[in-house]
Amino acid sequence: MVHPRTLVGRRALAVAATAGLLLPLSACGADGTQDGTARPSTGSTGSGAPPARLTVLAAASLTDVFRTAGAAYEKAHPGTGITFSFAGSQELVAQVAQGSPADALITADTTSMDKVKADTGTPTVIARNRLVIATAEGNPFRIDALEDLADTKLKVVLAAPEVPVGKYSAKILDAQKITVKPVSQEPNVRAVLSKVELGEADAGLVYRTDAESAEDKVDAVEIPDAQNTVAAYPAATIKDSKNAVAAAAFVAWLSSPQAQKIFQDAGFQKP
Repeated sequence: MVHPRTLVGRRALAVAATAGLLLPLSACGADGTQDGTARPSTGSTGSGAPPARLTVLAAASLTDVFRTAGAAYEKAHPGTGITFSFAGSQELVAQVAQGSPADALITADTTSMDKVKADTGTPTVIARNRLVIATAEGNPFRIDALEDLADTKLKVVLAAPEVPVGKYSAKILDAQKITVKPVSQEPNVRAVLSKVELGEADAGLVYRTDAESAEDKVDAVEIPDAQNTVAAYPAATIKDSKNAVAAAAFVAWLSSPQAQKIFQDAGFQKP
């Protein structure tokens, strides 16, 4: 039986928890190719931007929603293809600082984006999120609130302090004066979720949308708004992009009604 405080997710999606995962979307795009190569085009994409092959660095918690958003963008912009690289925001920021070739960056907090402001255009917040407590399916330990995570008999996993969700977790736990001794600290939110899914942890703090993506494997216990925090997702172009116009068009599209509906259908909050 699902715990009465459990959040009911909208759908079950396969979890991709690997940091730095490259996810080409052409296989589900409108050009019909299966090898990750966009169909050549010499015309406009429909937004005034030239066709391009874009590399987008995105926070791990955007993995599922960007599958849908990327496919929708490719369909609406023939000749443009997008390859996403998902990882913890701290890893993505390090890549940008080191000059790794990419066209756009979306992080899970404004602090991470601010660290590379010299390398990016002006960021725009495209979505927001909240935290929940992820537990094993059925919530066997009857975890009901944040204070339950202080129980030393529980195996609790958190994201590392330098990861946005780790910072958010520390913020809400510190505000409630709750001391949690995690059995591990993970490099991104999907790694936290995976530990709970696999039974290697009894509970962990993740974003609501991540718990919803695995609703057949985990339960999600709501955290009251008064004890919670709001995660912001800023998006920006990368100044050294070789596809500056196409990158700017994609980042602008993320705030469009079509993209916003995709985000909100996935459980994200309005920006």
